[in-house]
Amino acid sequence: MIEATREANPGIVQQLSEYKDVLWNLTTRDFKLRYRNSVLGFFWSLLNPLFMMVIFSIVFSFLFRSDITDYPVFVLPAILLWRFFSVSTMYSLDSLLGNYQLVTKIYFPRWLLVLATGLANLLGSSLEFIACFPILLIFGMRLNYSLFLIPVVLISVFILIMGTSLALSCLNLFYRDFRQIWEILLQAGFYLTPVFYSASIIPAKYNFEYSLNPMTQAIDAIRAATYYGILPSAFNIAFIFVSGVAIFFVGLLLFSKLEPRFGDVV
Repeated sequence: MIEATREANPGIVQQLSEYKDVLWNLTTRDFKLRYRNSVLGFFWSLLNPLFMMVIFSIVFSFLFRSDITDYPVFVLPAILLWRFFSVSTMYSLDSLLGNYQLVTKIYFPRWLLVLATGLANLLGSSLEFIACFPILLIFGMRLNYSLFLIPVVLISVFILIMGTSLALSCLNLFYRDFRQIWEILLQAGFYLTPVFYSASIIPAKYNFEYSLNPMTQAIDAIRAATYYGILPSAFNIAFIFVSGVAIFFVGLLLFSKLEPRFGDVV
């Protein structure tokens, strides 16, 4: 594993340098295709998290009478971060399959297709956070130096997304059922991650197992920065980053192993 990682790093950097123009074109293409032929374009991506924020706020502020104050500020950043993870990984399933002509007819590092999809979603999610910033201020979020940590959380989650996406994109070529499987896992993950509730309600005897979910740590970090107005703990950031890097190299190794067979299945 260590040797594979040591060998992979120079290759990645060299390929990024050599094919940076290709990566740029793929990323801008993916971003533009997402909103092509749409009247509202980018604003559609805002309606989903805002609608979920309204629904959860009504349910937990008025029906179940949650004791969480400023609930929209509590839930919206978590929804945006979970949406970043779920949408990015779902799009990655088609990053190879949807570009089969490029995969079979033109030589370039195939993992750039996955990276381009991830970068397009990183750009989209960053714009969502920026667009929702005034809304959070209206609902009670305070301006604080901790907000500068939001990009750190996003980049850490992006590394996690890339590792997951590398694995999903190639597995989906060989086993098309992975789309349905991943949709089910994302639905389960949404409820097992403290998106719309506080992690404090989890029984103490399950805290360790619950904390092993990288997205739990990521949402705790983004919530610390936006809702509580404090710096995320070093453990939160370190756990997200280390787990993301580990999953990235596992995904990269799997991708490299299966890549020679891509042309046989697309």
